[in-house]
Amino acid sequence: MSKNITRRHATAGLVAFAAWPGLARAATGNPALEAAAQNEGALTWYSAQLDAQTSETLGRAFTQRYPGVRVGVIRTTGQVAFQRLLMDIKNHTPQCDVFSATDISHMPALKERHELTEYTPVNAGALLPAFKALSDPGFSYITNASRYFLIYNKDKVKPEDAPRAWTDLLDPKWKGRVATGHPAFSGCTGTWALGLKKVYGWDFFEKLSKNNPRIGRSAVDPMTLINAGECLVGVGGASNTYASMQKGNPVTPVHPSDGLVLCVMPSAIPANAPHPNAAKLYMEWLLSADYARMIAEDGSEPTLVGIQPRSGMPPLADQKIIPLSVDEIRTGVPVVIEQWRDTFGS
Repeated sequence: MSKNITRRHATAGLVAFAAWPGLARAATGNPALEAAAQNEGALTWYSAQLDAQTSETLGRAFTQRYPGVRVGVIRTTGQVAFQRLLMDIKNHTPQCDVFSATDISHMPALKERHELTEYTPVNAGALLPAFKALSDPGFSYITNASRYFLIYNKDKVKPEDAPRAWTDLLDPKWKGRVATGHPAFSGCTGTWALGLKKVYGWDFFEKLSKNNPRIGRSAVDPMTLINAGECLVGVGGASNTYASMQKGNPVTPVHPSDGLVLCVMPSAIPANAPHPNAAKLYMEWLLSADYARMIAEDGSEPTLVGIQPRSGMPPLADQKIIPLSVDEIRTGVPVVIEQWRDTFGS
């Protein structure tokens, strides 16, 4: 796969809205599948795309829609979820029914090992063409996408003093006050770091290290530090940032002039999933209009035709996006992780 994740993803396929009549349908019209899933009674979701509270909320919404099928949410960072799945596979102890990754390159790696179940959700055709192109039909599908941009604490930083480009984080005035995740744990942080390396080279991070940034694990950690005032500026994902703003927290986004990074996130059913029918039903849910609306309300990008973005969020089509292909992510993120450890420590 060598398709780029670029600005055109924001607008591709909008003209197809009127041509898609199935958006108002239930997630599936397959009573046999629903009955089989209810007979299994449960599924386990390895979720890295959303924070723990949101993942639990979505799992409960699924159970409300399909009574009798409980969702066990195991929420970790993207790279940790992938390593956990690989350990399950190695030990022949399958636990995961649906794997939702933050590193899109995890899916071709699993497929090459024959570790994905082949299944096509009914609603897969409703994906926006750009996200359909980044899916692997029959195996993995884009179920979330989030822009990664600058964030700052509006109670402690005046708007005119806030960073406007990634290079502004290198200003000595932010020494000890910059927050970021860690690419060895967070798939989206790895994608972000790769994007910045593509534009500025690793020299950007060598300079950033002189500002002694606070490095968490999850991409959610910078937002937590900034809301608490322990850091003032940093890297944030839209899906977490806008949800936090809605709660009245002071975190504020800035779309960087030198380009944001779009983290595109797929989901799939591992081979030998313990609850295969419940897993298939959950994949139907992840590609349903109801699910897409719920995550869009928190600031994730609309993934389906006809789903509107969160009110007040600047259109992605108007933003500069640093393009990255799946192949670049697959080969580049492992290198970035090692460079990160050399520069910032483990």
